[in-house]
Amino acid sequence: MLKTVSSKYPRISLVKKPKCNHYSTKLSYKHNLGEEPLRHITIGTLLEETVAKFGDRKALISRHQKKSLTFAEILDQTDKLASGFRSIGLEKNDRVGLWAPNLIEWYITKMACARAGLIMVGLNPAYQPPEMEYCINKVGIKAIVCADQFKSQNFYENLATVAPELEKSEPGKLKSGKVPSLQTVITMSENKKRGAFNFGEILDLATNDSIAQIRKYQRDISPDGPCNLQFTSGTTGKPKAALTSHFNMVNNGYLIGKRNELNRKHHTICLQVPFFHAFGTTISIMAALNHGATMVLPTDGYSPDKSLDAIKEEKCTIIHGTPTMYVDLVHQQEVRKEDISPEIAVAGGALCAPQLFKKMLSVLNVKKVKSVYGLTETTAVVFQSMVTESEEKAVSTVGHVGEHVEVKIVDKDGVVVPCGTPGELCIRAYCNMLGYWEDEAKTKEMIGPDNWLMTGDQFILEEDGYGKVVGRLKEMIIRGGENIFPKEIEEFLNSHPNILETHVIGLPHERLGEEVCACIRVKPGTKVTFDDMVSFCKGKMAHFKIPSKLKVVDEFPKTTSGKIQKFKLKDLPAN
Repeated sequence: MLKTVSSKYPRISLVKKPKCNHYSTKLSYKHNLGEEPLRHITIGTLLEETVAKFGDRKALISRHQKKSLTFAEILDQTDKLASGFRSIGLEKNDRVGLWAPNLIEWYITKMACARAGLIMVGLNPAYQPPEMEYCINKVGIKAIVCADQFKSQNFYENLATVAPELEKSEPGKLKSGKVPSLQTVITMSENKKRGAFNFGEILDLATNDSIAQIRKYQRDISPDGPCNLQFTSGTTGKPKAALTSHFNMVNNGYLIGKRNELNRKHHTICLQVPFFHAFGTTISIMAALNHGATMVLPTDGYSPDKSLDAIKEEKCTIIHGTPTMYVDLVHQQEVRKEDISPEIAVAGGALCAPQLFKKMLSVLNVKKVKSVYGLTETTAVVFQSMVTESEEKAVSTVGHVGEHVEVKIVDKDGVVVPCGTPGELCIRAYCNMLGYWEDEAKTKEMIGPDNWLMTGDQFILEEDGYGKVVGRLKEMIIRGGENIFPKEIEEFLNSHPNILETHVIGLPHERLGEEVCACIRVKPGTKVTFDDMVSFCKGKMAHFKIPSKLKVVDEFPKTTSGKIQKFKLKDLPAN
């Protein structure tokens, strides 16, 4: 049974005048009504429509698997798998965990869950047994589809650690004390595993009649129904599970693709991000599906060298990645100097420094760099670069508010602030999640009774609808009564010729409350000392913003989706 807070509200609503005491100025409120209506369809119906338009076009090229599938072949495989799922007893709204790196089977499984009326749960392939136990129990996963191996991970062995009964069970009949909801394990291994089905076995269960039933079943799946559980990135603690609908994902994917110009020609996307993350699931998969774009998987994980190979050899016109990935890709291209000319680089998942934007344009030889900004809880994107905009807007903002989206910026008392004034970003839109799975209290903390979702991001809204992220409210450093936002210092230090990447954190200080600590990654063969950093900052920023501590790292601790885990930086020794 689904236990979430209702999010039923008008998709285009009449809005009462926001409460505000600043009547003489423009308020930080924007409602972008959109150029075309939202579509009330499911992911399964969208797949059928895409096949009708682009059936013979490549949907996916997996270079490491040496395989590719057209959209028509994807639909064929998807319906076989969906039929197999129903044959082994999976029913509407059952949760199916998908625990694998970027593989063709991942994509097929996602689509099969949508066609079978199941709720797919994207699981980080880096999760260890205790994390898997938490996720399985958090959302009541009934079946898990997992890879064989990825890097040092053996998925089956990890599941057997979580559920020791697996090795003595019949496939589909697991009964485990630690994870009572889990009944079925399906592996992508070529070898038979005790207590588990093989992926191919499930496909082979399909018959002409059962596939026909799946196709008829599409009319019984509601676009407003749940289809995806996305765990938050876990950068600050245990992840929550955001539930989204077909309607959320179809429309967010369409509008994302439109802003990223997928509707203008047939694009080929080099996908560096993991499928399981909102970037991969919505910004990449759903946008490509809406517009018939081809996705290229350079490898099952992440490798800037293999990304560069894919961009060159597959003639990719668009790149998807996080800022950290672009730092690495730019560095590799500086070394290799390949003859590449992709048209667009899309950056999301974290804030992108202006200095990095400029390097992406010059070093990667792209014509445009586009930003996307959003949250797991908003399906994916709410602010995004426009098709045409100035370089100043591209470099200094996270884009323009999306279509069919309302935003406002409020102070600590919930009062709407004037444009250009920092405050907390709040969002009310079709893309807001249905709620956190079986966590009414946390859902109410984030989404109020008026359906405004509070992001926790310190944000500035300009009069023209463009937005700027100042930083996370929880990351703000208060040093001796001065409010300091890490992003400002990070962007400045990233302009140092020897610094590749910077992340700024607050450390406890007996007298000041907090002090500023800069954590940096430097270019190979160079070094930056504490005195170098202070000298670089003096005269260019207020004295209280200059870091009093420096930590130099070889690699930043981060999630598989590329987000930096700032809470782990506090435990690293200072230089």
